[in-house]
Amino acid sequence: MELGALKVGSYVIVDDAPCRIVSYTKSKPGKHGSAKARVVAIGVFDGGKRSFVKPVSAKVEVPLIEKRSGQVIALLPAAVQVMDLETYEMLEAPIPEEKELKSKLASGVEVEYWRILGKIKITRTKG
Repeated sequence: MELGALKVGSYVIVDDAPCRIVSYTKSKPGKHGSAKARVVAIGVFDGGKRSFVKPVSAKVEVPLIEKRSGQVIALLPAAVQVMDLETYEMLEAPIPEEKELKSKLASGVEVEYWRILGKIKITRTKG
């Protein structure tokens, strides 16, 4: 996708990690070149801040985010066991960092999880 088509809130791959754009500024085209865009993004899995500057016409990679529903089967010491509600496939997702979401997780609770680049993240509880 072209960098000029992205906006704040969209997702992009920076340093092989999926990130959400939090700041996007464009400079005007100058005498010696094209317009540039400065992008600041926060990592989806690690929360790390990443930034880059590229021409607006540059191609950037955009991750495919697969949003699915699942049910919590068990809470393990380092992970959460989730069963997909469509395929009945068993998955292990890391325990979420957010305290509010972490406190709602229990056996039998329905959750929404994202699958991005082969990694899984629990985003919210349902109901």
